[in-house]
Amino acid sequence: MTLISRRGLATLAAAVLSLAVVSPGQAQAPAPRGEPIRIAMIEGLSGPFANTGEAVFRNLLWATERVNARGGVKLPGGARPLLIERFDSKNQAEEALASLRLANDRGITIVAQGNSSAAASAIIEAINKHNEREPQRRQLFLNYSAVDPVLTNEKCSPWHFRFDAHADMRMTALMSVLREDKALERIYLIGQDYSFGQGVLREARRQLGAQRPDVKIVGDELHPMARIKDFLPYATKIKASGAQAVLTGNWGNDLTLLVKAAREVGFDGRFYTFYGNALGAPAALGDAGIGKVVAVADWFPNVPTAESEAFYKTFRERFPKPEEDYVHMRMQLMIEALAQAIERAGTVEAGAVATQLEKADVGLAGQRGRMRGADHQFQQSLAVAVMDRQGTPGVKFDVEGSGYGFRVIRSLTPQQAELPHACSMPRF
Repeated sequence: MTLISRRGLATLAAAVLSLAVVSPGQAQAPAPRGEPIRIAMIEGLSGPFANTGEAVFRNLLWATERVNARGGVKLPGGARPLLIERFDSKNQAEEALASLRLANDRGITIVAQGNSSAAASAIIEAINKHNEREPQRRQLFLNYSAVDPVLTNEKCSPWHFRFDAHADMRMTALMSVLREDKALERIYLIGQDYSFGQGVLREARRQLGAQRPDVKIVGDELHPMARIKDFLPYATKIKASGAQAVLTGNWGNDLTLLVKAAREVGFDGRFYTFYGNALGAPAALGDAGIGKVVAVADWFPNVPTAESEAFYKTFRERFPKPEEDYVHMRMQLMIEALAQAIERAGTVEAGAVATQLEKADVGLAGQRGRMRGADHQFQQSLAVAVMDRQGTPGVKFDVEGSGYGFRVIRSLTPQQAELPHACSMPRF
């Protein structure tokens, strides 16, 4: 029996992945047969946040399938497919660094990660040191979800590119709706006790003080991340405080369990969230969340355009199970930007690709974004949406088969969402 090498298997897998779903009537380009351009996805794929890691993988897989279906990434030596290789960080920064070393040992020069700002910070520092130590084997870091503002400010790096709006940008969009809630007098702040959660509450206090000094903060606390299985004590405190609203950056299971506990204790206030639009949160609240769960994102399935609707329908055809229903436009734009940068560079060498990524300007399904070269913060539109029952005006699509979806109530252009930066970094 002939033994196939690891690289041979990767090439074969990339060829299979290139057979992507395309729109009816759309011609499919020949599958690229060159050596795959491998992307190391370092993410929590086990433990309490495994569902968020799997959601990322589906998004990145779909994005690479689209590139491969049109012929792959065009380079002087011939087109090459994109291939995602999975590394389980177990939601630990130390494991993320171990995965980074393993990816480097395998010769992978493009790294993607996002579901932890703590892990992202550690990866940035490690890649900075590696690239200085081994300039012939430099790596790039594509960040799709780690939104601690310091990553493109004080800790900015020439090798790190963030494709999500950072927490202060998201907070500004959310606050544009909250400040108009004239009935709001008392609010409870709660978050996960790590850099991102701490930053969200810090910025919430600052922006509330500047824009709604009349609103009293009746609770302000952090809880251990991914360790709380029963949020009833927290929900009980929230209700007892007299809060009319909760503001939280919680995500994954920590958010789902929090909103479920709030429903159980009878809290009927609003939730102003960064990530309340999926991963079980709408189903956990049910009718109690209608008109009361507000979320901010770069895009929602119910963005009212034909292009957006077609984009979402295609994703759901590719991933039809209700639990697979979590698509991120920014991750699609990230892969488009990477393909664009590699083609313009004419090579996969990290420095050359980074130079072109600084100039990335990409669009998909009516959404557009550009990379700000000064700090490597992607600039894109943001939207704020409120939960409602599927079928009501503006809510054509629901979330995860729950019967509830999100109606867009505020849209910010890239120019309106943009914030100044404090980045000063060396060049390539």
